[in-house]
Amino acid sequence: MLLTKPLRLAAAVGLAFAPPWSVQAYSLSEAVAAALAQDPAYLAAQQSRLAGQEKKPQGVAGLLPSVSGTAAARDYDYTSGTSSGEGLDYRSYSISLTQSLFNLSTIQAARQGFEQVKSSEAAFQTARQEALLRVAEAYFKVLTEQDNLASVQAEKTAIGEQLEQAKRSFEVGSATVTDQQEAQARFDLAVAKEIAASNSLNIARNALVLLTNRPLPAKLAGLAGPIAIAAPNPAASEPWVEQARTNSYPVLKAQAEATSARYEVTKKYAGHLPSLDLVANRTYNKDTASPDTNSSSNYVGLSLTVPLFAGGLTLSQTREASALKAKADLDLQAARLNAEQAARTAYLNVVAGLSQVTALEAAEKSSKLALDSNKLGYEVGVRINIDVLNAQQQLFAAQRDLSKARYDTLLASLKLRASVGSLQTNDLDTVSRLMQPTSGAATNSNNASSNATAAKSQ
Repeated sequence: MLLTKPLRLAAAVGLAFAPPWSVQAYSLSEAVAAALAQDPAYLAAQQSRLAGQEKKPQGVAGLLPSVSGTAAARDYDYTSGTSSGEGLDYRSYSISLTQSLFNLSTIQAARQGFEQVKSSEAAFQTARQEALLRVAEAYFKVLTEQDNLASVQAEKTAIGEQLEQAKRSFEVGSATVTDQQEAQARFDLAVAKEIAASNSLNIARNALVLLTNRPLPAKLAGLAGPIAIAAPNPAASEPWVEQARTNSYPVLKAQAEATSARYEVTKKYAGHLPSLDLVANRTYNKDTASPDTNSSSNYVGLSLTVPLFAGGLTLSQTREASALKAKADLDLQAARLNAEQAARTAYLNVVAGLSQVTALEAAEKSSKLALDSNKLGYEVGVRINIDVLNAQQQLFAAQRDLSKARYDTLLASLKLRASVGSLQTNDLDTVSRLMQPTSGAATNSNNASSNATAAKSQ
């Protein structure tokens, strides 16, 4: 694997200090756990969630009593005519309590706090699901490129055997030089494809390393063989679409923000309305001036504040809040449409993927039969070398397409769950258990190896 110098250093350190199992086996579940522990986007969302949770106590604080205390002290000298004083001092202590009885602005602020907490929670869950999908997509990309490289290498081996056979046939005079040249051209193309496939695999591995910050084994655990991918349940798109319109986290976030914007309009309009507070105060004063004076006072009363004119500020803020509320309502509509589109697209991708996997499995079987028939026909002289090479190319292409279709369908099923807000780590654990415990790309690699061996035996 081609790594930059910092990544090579990081990989070396990881290999030195990581437990033995971390290099020998690297499942999808392990990749998810590693990414969630260090993915900056996900960790930033966690901090935003913690900050958002403070909006609730901040909003409620305006409805609770406010208590404050003051203290004052001073020493002074004075001269007045023929009299003077020195070291005289004054002390004052006061404590006040204010309880809001009616203030529409603080009531709406408290309601906003609850909605802002909902918004931050929905934003965090959205970031979490995006992180899970990022890891799954990167992991499946590596597996796809592994299978692609294994298939290309096996195809090169099979073409190489066919090339050797064409050379032997030409030497004994049973074939023309054209057969040899055609096989040589196909072999050279296979070498070029192998270089490109190896580079694509290195790029995919580097992308996964950056997400998880952990070294990768030589091969990741891929599908152990043909698997039964579960069809969507419910089996129609509309239930998924309806659930996405109400339960997807982007919709829940937009809904909370729209409700908060509605409260904001009322809060700004409340600047026109009076507010009523209960006020209680106790004050104690001590003055050592001759004669010494001590005094205290207590009072409990109501304080009514009536706004009269604020230079048009309240009207302007109310218009601004109304415009932002209209924007929030439109954002909510857009979020619902996007959720609907995402759910329908993911559903169709799963259904189409399942059909494609079935079709490609049939294509793989028929391509194997076609290859065997062409090899037999070549031996008896009714087929030429190019027919065998074309059949080989068709088989390996079908195997590569089948591998990619399986991973794409698994990823689409995860995206479908994410579109309705139900994707969890245990869903990826379920997919991870489908992977074989040894090396990835074994299915296609084994199939390709058997085909190459068959070609060699011919």
